[in-house]
Amino acid sequence: MPKQVVLKFPMELPEKGLKDKDALKRGKETFIIELLRKREISQGKAADLLEISRQELFDLMAMYDIPMADFPPEELQRQREDAEKVGKE
Repeated sequence: MPKQVVLKFPMELPEKGLKDKDALKRGKETFIIELLRKREISQGKAADLLEISRQELFDLMAMYDIPMADFPPEELQRQREDAEKVGKE
């Protein structure tokens, strides 16, 4: 079921701005990207909510400096060690 998010501002906004489709799209994008950054939604969910492909989401993530893969330090160390083993073979 669709959800609605209501934003409140401490002052009046220009009526024209409230109908600016690009501004509204960017607002939605920023909200979804922030949920993704905080790991409250998955990449797949973010792409679905924004109605874009995963590739387009990856481009957005790069624009917002969000890593595509976020591994815990132990996993990164394990991968580094595995890569070093392969390099020595």
